[in-house]
Amino acid sequence: MIWCSGWELASAVSNSGGLGLIGSGSMHPEILEEHIQKCKKATNKPFGVNLPLLYPQIDDHLEIILRIGVKIVFTSAGNPMKYTSFLKKNGITVVHVIANKKFALKAIEAGVDAIVAEGFEAGGHNGFEETTTMVLIPTIKETMNVPIIAAGGIGSGEAMYAAMALGADGVQIGSRFAASVEASGHEKFKQAIVEVPEGGTRLTLKKTIPVRLIKNEFCNLIQKAEDEGATKKKLLEMLGRGRAKKGMFEGDLKEGELEIGQVSGMINEILPVAEIINSLVSGFNKTSMKMGKIAL
Repeated sequence: MIWCSGWELASAVSNSGGLGLIGSGSMHPEILEEHIQKCKKATNKPFGVNLPLLYPQIDDHLEIILRIGVKIVFTSAGNPMKYTSFLKKNGITVVHVIANKKFALKAIEAGVDAIVAEGFEAGGHNGFEETTTMVLIPTIKETMNVPIIAAGGIGSGEAMYAAMALGADGVQIGSRFAASVEASGHEKFKQAIVEVPEGGTRLTLKKTIPVRLIKNEFCNLIQKAEDEGATKKKLLEMLGRGRAKKGMFEGDLKEGELEIGQVSGMINEILPVAEIINSLVSGFNKTSMKMGKIAL
């Protein structure tokens, strides 16, 4: 949710009954501090910060999180062993994002309080294994003794119910909220999400860090290079700097990196967060009532 989840989205989600997360991966330290302070003023409900562990200024981000008193941190994109114990010693609840059983076990060993199990359907950075959410959740549930939060391909109350039926204790939703009024992404990017057809995304950059993108000129160019055997170095050169900002925050729909999940093909309109959450809860409750009447 880089470039999409600032204080407005995080506070709106928390105020509507969810747990809002500020996506710090696209923020300089001073910007993160500003967003946390504004979020604290906009909601009296819990919220957290997503902290990519490979972020180059992570020590600065940690200092801000501790100083301002953020109590929930979701870590991703790195080894949870490095910072989990430090965060927990400072009274912070730690949740780590994984895409396979191997890293789920490493997260448990590191002492996390919960894990986000993110399937292949998800937008943005993804797992090399391409394991779907429907397979990942029950696989991990067999051996986990901490809460499991399902992610990837979840954009409706019906999908929430399905994830919990598979063994998840909760869900994390990204793409549906990227197309919300309060999301900080560019309006052109939000409109592009609404217009994505079925099959309109692709998992690419598999030689570097797999990322799911909307199929645009940049995505097609990368795919062509991969098909022709481009090296990791060449792909990184093509990616360059600021490609995600160009697409999602500045609205360049041709040459920008447009990260979104497969569920975008089911998103038909940009809505306020409160309406999205009401729809999720309604869909979940209707499905629960329906399934309660079914017996095999």
